[in-house]
Amino acid sequence: MTSQPTLTKAGDGPGKPGEPGSGLQAGLKNRQMIAIGGVIGAGLFVGSSSGIATAGPGILLSYALVGTLVVLVMRMLGEMSAANPTSGSFSAHADRALGPWAGFSIGWLYWFFWVVVLAVEATAGAKILEGWIPAVPQWGWALIVMVVLTATNLASVGSYGEFEFWFAGIKVVAIAAFIVVGGLAVFGLLPGVDSEQAGLANLTEHGGFLPNGAGAILTGVLLVVFSFMGSEIPTLAAGESEDPQRAVTKATNSIIWRIAVFYLGSIFVVVALLPWDSQSIVDQGSYVAALDSLGIANAGQIMNFIVLTSVLSCLNSGLYTASRMAFSLGERGDAPKAFARTTSRGVPRTAILVSVVFGFVAVFFNYEFPDSVFLFLVNSSGAVALFVWLVICFSQLRMRRIIQVEAPERLVVRMWLFPYLTWAAAAVIVFVLGYMLTDTEHNGRTTVLLSLLVAALVLVVAVVKQRVAARKALAGRD
Repeated sequence: MTSQPTLTKAGDGPGKPGEPGSGLQAGLKNRQMIAIGGVIGAGLFVGSSSGIATAGPGILLSYALVGTLVVLVMRMLGEMSAANPTSGSFSAHADRALGPWAGFSIGWLYWFFWVVVLAVEATAGAKILEGWIPAVPQWGWALIVMVVLTATNLASVGSYGEFEFWFAGIKVVAIAAFIVVGGLAVFGLLPGVDSEQAGLANLTEHGGFLPNGAGAILTGVLLVVFSFMGSEIPTLAAGESEDPQRAVTKATNSIIWRIAVFYLGSIFVVVALLPWDSQSIVDQGSYVAALDSLGIANAGQIMNFIVLTSVLSCLNSGLYTASRMAFSLGERGDAPKAFARTTSRGVPRTAILVSVVFGFVAVFFNYEFPDSVFLFLVNSSGAVALFVWLVICFSQLRMRRIIQVEAPERLVVRMWLFPYLTWAAAAVIVFVLGYMLTDTEHNGRTTVLLSLLVAALVLVVAVVKQRVAARKALAGRD
C-alpha cells in the first residue's frame, strides 16, 4: 500500500524550521474558537428569513434534518482527520481513499466555492459599511476589507487565529444574548419589554406548525443547507494547531451542541417571538424583526454590526481555507508547486495571493456583471457543499478499513454504527440533490445543474492529468 499522506510540518520540508519553504507551522492556539466560529456563518442571520417564510415554524425540522446530516458528516471527517491531520482534510483523504482524481476534483471545487464566497461576503460587508460611512463607495469598502484580511492572513497563522477568535467571540456572545433575552420574552419573564406577540402559540397558530404542508420541510432544507458550510474548517486548521488530534476530536464532539444551540435555539426563539407570516420577517430579516418586536432601540444597527462581524469572520476563514486547500493541492502535485511554498512564518504566501486575486476578480464581476457572470459563479458553486459531504461519506467507507490495517491505534474518533449511518447519510445527500432538481421556484435546479457542469469539467481535467501521469510513469520504466 502507498503511504498515507501527511502534513508537512516545520522541519519536515525542504528547509529548516523558520526558513522559507519549511512548511506549515503549528501557530493556532487551542483557545481560538475556530470550531465555533466556523459553524456560525452570516447565512444564519440573512438566510433564515426565506426559510421561515416558506416552511413556517416547520423550518425547525428543516434545520434539525440538515443539522443531523452535518453532525454525521463531521463525525466521519473527524474520524479520518484525527487519524491523519492534514491541511487538505477531506481532499487529501479522498486522494488516498478514492484515488487522485477524487482528491484533485473535490479540492479544486472547494477552493472555487470559497473564492466565490470571498466576493459575496466582501460585497455584503461593503453594503453595511457604506450605510454607516457613505463617503466611501461600496467598491472602496470591499477593497479595504479584502486588503486588511489579506494582510492578516499573510502575517502568520497566529494572526489569522487571533482575528477569528475575536470574531467568533462576538458572534457567540451575540447569539447567546439573543437566545436568553428572546427566551425570557417568550415565557413572559422579561420585565419592561413589550412582547405581546411572543409566545409558544406562534408555533401552532397562523395555519399550524406546517402551514404550507410537509413538503415545505424539504424546500426549507434546500434554503438552509448552505448556511452550514464551514463546519469542516477545523479539520483543515488542525494541522496548524498545537495538538491536531485533540483539536479535531474536540471540534467533532462539540458539533452537536453547537448546532443545537446556535441554529435550532436561535431559530426557535425567532419563530416563537413573532408569527411566521409576519411581513416584518421578510422586510427586515428574521433576527432584526425579532429584536424590533421587543421594542429594543436600534435593533437594526445592532444586527448589522453582528452580521458585519459574521461577514468578516467568513472572509477571514474563507481566505484561510481556500489558501490551505490550494497549499495541499500544490503539495500533492495537483496545483503549481509554488502553492506549496511557505514563508519563514509558515505562511503559504502564493496560495493566499492567488486566492485573493481570484476573489478580487469575482468582486469585479459582482459589480460589473451581477446578473450574468457573477450569477453563474454563485450558482455553479452552490451545490459544492453537498458534493463535499458526499465525497466525505465515500472516503470514510474506504479509509476506515485502511486505518484499521495500517494504524488502528489512530482511530480515536469513530463513526457511529459504521457503515450503516455512513450509507444513510450518503443516501440523504443524493436525495437532497435529486429534490433540488425539481425545485424551480428557489433556483435549486439551476444551482445543481451548473454545479454539476463545473464538477464535470474539473473531473475531466483530473482524469486527463492522471492518465498523462500514468503514461509518463510507464515511459520512465521503459
